[in-house]
Amino acid sequence: MRAVPGLRVDEIHVWRGERHVLRGVSFEVSPGELLHVSGANGTGKTTLLRVVAGLLRPDHGVVHWQGHAITRVRSEYHSALAYASHEPALKSDLTAFENLRFMVGLKRRVSPGELLASLNRTGVAECADLPARVLSAGQRRRVAMARVLACRASLWLLYEPYTNLDTAGSHLLSSLLDEHVSTGGLALVVAHHEVSLAGTRHFGLNA
Repeated sequence: MRAVPGLRVDEIHVWRGERHVLRGVSFEVSPGELLHVSGANGTGKTTLLRVVAGLLRPDHGVVHWQGHAITRVRSEYHSALAYASHEPALKSDLTAFENLRFMVGLKRRVSPGELLASLNRTGVAECADLPARVLSAGQRRRVAMARVLACRASLWLLYEPYTNLDTAGSHLLSSLLDEHVSTGGLALVVAHHEVSLAGTRHFGLNA
């Protein structure tokens, strides 16, 4: 018997007024896989990720998690995913550490040591006590990735995660993604940046 994929997207359609943004999009992502979604501007990449994250209800079609529509297992699904949009989504007046404590704390109980370990893993431990507003764009991106790590989620949904990262930061992100999928995690990555890690499949959106 064929194993049930962790994530399955079936015939997703989304309209924006008269514009048919997503036209019957379907794919699967199983544990140990990374799906790299690419496409020109205006092909619906942001819309697709919002649908998969459960932030936008499609006009037609269903997103499944472990064989169940996410609308029926909403709590379990949200607990299993970590979502990072194109903006790091940090509160400017909170420190890097406080941002993690607040956001990760919404998903699970977490110790200060775990949060500091995540900041250290992404190379921004020295920024823990700095307000987000003084961090560089690359540092904010690394803090956002530390948040994803600290969530301990099996499914990562990432939108343009390589934006504002230098060469070292890009290599670090790739290593984190590689580690995640090699240990059975799933990742859906929307990026212009080329992604060619082990376990990567590619899915292109067309206008």
